[in-house]
Amino acid sequence: MPPILTAQEMYIRQLTEEALGLLRQERTTDFEHFARDVHPYDLAQIYHELLPHDQNRFLHLLPIEQLADLTESTGNAEQVKIFGILGPERSIDVMQQMDEGDLARFLHELTPAKREELLSSMQVSSATSLRRLLSYPPESVGRLMSERFIAISAEDTPRAATEHIRRVASISDTISYLYVTDEEKKLVGVVSYHDLFFADETAAISDLMKKRVVTVTVTMDQEEAARLIQDYDFLALPVIDESQKLCGVITVDDILDIVVSEADEDVAKMGGGGKDIDFDTKAFVAVRRRLPWLILLLFIGLVSGSIVGYFEDTLQQIVALAFFMPMIAGMTGNTGTQSLAVVVRGLNGRKLTAPTVWKLIRRELVVGVSIGICCGIIITLIAYFWQGNWVLGGIIGISLLATLIIGTLTGTCIPLLLSRFKVDPAVASGPLITTLNDILSLFIYFGIASRFLGMLG
Repeated sequence: MPPILTAQEMYIRQLTEEALGLLRQERTTDFEHFARDVHPYDLAQIYHELLPHDQNRFLHLLPIEQLADLTESTGNAEQVKIFGILGPERSIDVMQQMDEGDLARFLHELTPAKREELLSSMQVSSATSLRRLLSYPPESVGRLMSERFIAISAEDTPRAATEHIRRVASISDTISYLYVTDEEKKLVGVVSYHDLFFADETAAISDLMKKRVVTVTVTMDQEEAARLIQDYDFLALPVIDESQKLCGVITVDDILDIVVSEADEDVAKMGGGGKDIDFDTKAFVAVRRRLPWLILLLFIGLVSGSIVGYFEDTLQQIVALAFFMPMIAGMTGNTGTQSLAVVVRGLNGRKLTAPTVWKLIRRELVVGVSIGICCGIIITLIAYFWQGNWVLGGIIGISLLATLIIGTLTGTCIPLLLSRFKVDPAVASGPLITTLNDILSLFIYFGIASRFLGMLG
């Protein structure tokens, strides 16, 4: 039975068949019109659907502007492949058209020699701008921003500003906001295009602009900038340096890329797999990035075995304890991982304060106690009806209550401590939290059982 396609998949398939028809009939002009009419994302999807020899022809016939848009829509590995197909000269033409932030991210992944070779082949103005972006720290706003923005003077009129927009709009990343600068290029205000469009043509920009401008700095972490755009619902934010000089802008589409990238990275870290592993990562590269975590967890996991060995006498006397051992360890790890996910998500781009930390810990403590009581009562009843022993049921129920509280607090406090010491909290990965909680839960479980061993007998 053939797979059921979604509406989007059917649409891409239709576009792919249309593109293939134009390519094979060598209708070059019609193909160019087709490419200009299709969204860049759809062009990228068509490219991925084609066979290698059709991909080559597809890329060579695409107009430069559409080729740049398609390249921006692909990952770094695919970009390298595309530029390899296009050759040096056409690749440089494409790079000249690409978004500066996207191109800076691509160049950052190359070797210094290859990066310099490409930059040396580009126009001096573009190469200078890219070198400036690459000089900022990775994952900073400066590395992400675009220097293609529209700046106007406070003395301009709406008519003069509109004429200026017509001249430079094609090379600007956004016209939603016009940034007002003084003679020293310092940011003094901002005017939305909406306000400019409906303004009196004889008014001065200084009367229309907002002087209290929300800005970000070139060295600010990109996650903080993402939170600002989310909080204020802006389409773009101006980027300034220490002297208040306007350096560039970041747009909401850049922020979406950040949010997705950071979320993927956090998920990878929480899974103990490391970042930068995707479908295209080679097997040995994935092994190198994942193996250190697993070796560390292997040695930590040996502690769990030593705990079971230490309480071997208790386990031999009451064999039923072994039945509930995986459940105790598993439930503790699950609650710890849940708390970890809540904390990592909440800390994304947020600064910690003492009241916030204590409020969160108190909240999670209440959650742990409540969950522990409910699960403890349930497992106590199950143990009693299975073994007919209230003491055994009580030991298992109390153990589960204690371990769930501990698991919840562990999953909460470890990422908070890491964040306090400027370490990415996502490195407190799910496997690490689970392994630590295994050790604690088994120690508590058998400790309580040993204490009441006489009553069990």
